[in-house]
Amino acid sequence: MLGWNDFEVAPAEAGYYTMALVDGQRVAGMMTASDDERAMAVPPHWNTYVCTTSADDSAERAQELGGTVVAGPFDVLDVGRMAVVLDREGAAISVWEPRAHPGFGLLRQPGAFTWVQLGSRDPEQAKAFYTELFGWKPEVHTEPMPYTEWKVNGTPVAGMLEITPDMGPMPVSWQVFFEVSDPDGAVDQAKQAGGAVYVEPMDVPAGRFGTLGDPQGAVFSVMKSGPLMTQG
Repeated sequence: MLGWNDFEVAPAEAGYYTMALVDGQRVAGMMTASDDERAMAVPPHWNTYVCTTSADDSAERAQELGGTVVAGPFDVLDVGRMAVVLDREGAAISVWEPRAHPGFGLLRQPGAFTWVQLGSRDPEQAKAFYTELFGWKPEVHTEPMPYTEWKVNGTPVAGMLEITPDMGPMPVSWQVFFEVSDPDGAVDQAKQAGGAVYVEPMDVPAGRFGTLGDPQGAVFSVMKSGPLMTQG
């Protein structure tokens, strides 16, 4: 479905962490849930990592802003240092201080990361939290629906959608989007492979997307980016 055509598997001391590759470039990582995650019944999920100059400083700042540090900061072998924090609504996000591993090798190409979006019930406090934590600059759009686009040096890096009552029991969380050339075909493939479809393919200003759950329940979206995204 995503065209991942090769994998790098780390040694046992790194928990057999697996990197998915597209044309030799790293595009995503996967790992077995930890004992602590299993004990807390944390469901399978995708993590979002934000690059920072200091994982320790970012974790400390998140706490000062009313967030919670739930893991770390800690070193990940020689590849980086990280921490996992919850914002004031409980959405989890990781901070990554790169060393040997700088991040994605491919962006906004089929099979690679293309966008990340926060679903929030309190967008005003979320704007304040992430602006202070990462220095992101919010740009609010009102059509076709209220939507916040965060930018760094004028480049869009993340978005936020307000969760309204008509959306039902949608969790406050970050959601990752993978680029595909055919969202409708990807959704059909997901159905055939035992996945769930939460949002059927639909057009939005940024392109065409659908939201899926893999057979274990991890939620993600597939998108064919339009000009608004590819120009970012």
